[in-house]
Amino acid sequence: MAVSIKSEREIQLMRESCKILAKVHEELGKAIKPGITTKDIDIMAEKLIRSYDCIPNFLNYNGYPASVCVSVNEEVVHGIPTTQRILMEGDIVSLDCGCIYKGYHSDAARTYAVGNVSREVQQLMNVTKQAFFEGIKMAKAGNHLYDISNAIDDYVTPFGYGIVKDLVGHGIGTSLHEDPQIPNFRQKRKGILLQPGMTLAIEPMINMGTWEVEWLDDDWTVVSRDGLPSAHYENTILITDGEPEILTLL
Repeated sequence: MAVSIKSEREIQLMRESCKILAKVHEELGKAIKPGITTKDIDIMAEKLIRSYDCIPNFLNYNGYPASVCVSVNEEVVHGIPTTQRILMEGDIVSLDCGCIYKGYHSDAARTYAVGNVSREVQQLMNVTKQAFFEGIKMAKAGNHLYDISNAIDDYVTPFGYGIVKDLVGHGIGTSLHEDPQIPNFRQKRKGILLQPGMTLAIEPMINMGTWEVEWLDDDWTVVSRDGLPSAHYENTILITDGEPEILTLL
């Protein structure tokens, strides 16, 4: 496994790509309300990304037909935007997107409430977001990769939620998906040693019920097998000599 160590120049380009993506997410978040379609979100995302002279890195990636994955309720990831899917009061929606700036990728996901959601669903969203922050407490040079995975699992499991196992985080740089793969669930091995200059996309995907998922007939949309809601939270981070730097937060 060859995990790329970014130079100072590359880190600066990654920072810029990620800062732009953070601004895109901030604008998309403001637009989430009952009555808009998932296609409306996609159109807005592509316009925003291109307005910063960036390229939407999800568009046409392995044939994916949109600039942002819009996943509603039981959809875990990779929901395809459509004019037929209208967001309703009480839904939750995960937006996962990224951009390419001067050849360097960024990747981040957020889950939003559409209007008011139940207390149980709000807790799922809160735990998923906090799981990311628990994981990156271990994202320090000298620790091992799976220290991150184990910290996420240790935090989430007591809530009784299902941690998705079929999908994992990843390295990122001049490609959207680079080595290493980063599971969100406990590992028996230690994994590679973390080093300054590694850029990683850490992304807990947490289901309210079972961890098991299945793919819909569109070959993209992943849903929880029991039909219960799922939440997703992701940032691109940089391993440093000290605390990790979260690149996709403003």
